[in-house]
Amino acid sequence: MSLAAVASPPESAPVLRVVDVSKKHGSNWILRGVSLEVAKGEVLAVIGPSGSGKTTLVRCINQLEPIDGGRIYLDESLVGYRDRNGRMERLSERQIAGQRTHIGMVFQRFNLFPHMDALANVMVGPLRVLHRPEPEVRPEAIELLRRVGLGEKLHAYPGQLSGGQQQRVAIARALAMRPRLMLFDEPTSALDPETVGEVLDAMRELAMSGTTMIVVTHEMGFARDVADHVMVMDAGVVIERGLSREVFARPAHERTRAFLQAVR
Repeated sequence: MSLAAVASPPESAPVLRVVDVSKKHGSNWILRGVSLEVAKGEVLAVIGPSGSGKTTLVRCINQLEPIDGGRIYLDESLVGYRDRNGRMERLSERQIAGQRTHIGMVFQRFNLFPHMDALANVMVGPLRVLHRPEPEVRPEAIELLRRVGLGEKLHAYPGQLSGGQQQRVAIARALAMRPRLMLFDEPTSALDPETVGEVLDAMRELAMSGTTMIVVTHEMGFARDVADHVMVMDAGVVIERGLSREVFARPAHERTRAFLQAVR
């Protein structure tokens, strides 16, 4: 059953529920029983040292990688699998692609279509995937580009844009699909230092507007000041989670304290 066919969950239900998810590459376990919940309108920052499993986690949530244990629910519907009398059976790639339209993802690299201008890049998903009419999609795409500060760059091609501008187009493109959840995987890591701020500002605006977000980031200021909660990962497990300002001010776990001291 597709997510579109599932009745809307109660407002009190979490948008995302990850339950005891594990993932291995070869014989190495990358995720070891990770669980989390994200409420509607919540911003969760995921931090931790490189190699702790943060990127793998968001890729599993978006089913870019299959999981080896546990379950993932979006609006209380299983993602990527169906339950066959207690046995998890992977959905077809077409079914997974349909579910994926409800989850927007912004990667480290922008992956824009170089032969399309900014406006066309934002419109392509709603037109080709959702089959929505162009007269309806175009004004929404223009408004999204204005929302991320690119109202004057509608017809600029990726090669004519800075890295920060390209990443903001990528954010608008993800939002154009009207996702229930936005995932950000180190969205500023490939940017020049002078363009990081403009992308973080766009993400702050999304947070303030009530967009449900999971942000994998090394930007500790953003995690502390913008995220509602922060989750700290190390060696594939969640070692700490709590209100962002409390975790930063009074980290409970020794490894959290060591990580924060190192990044400061």
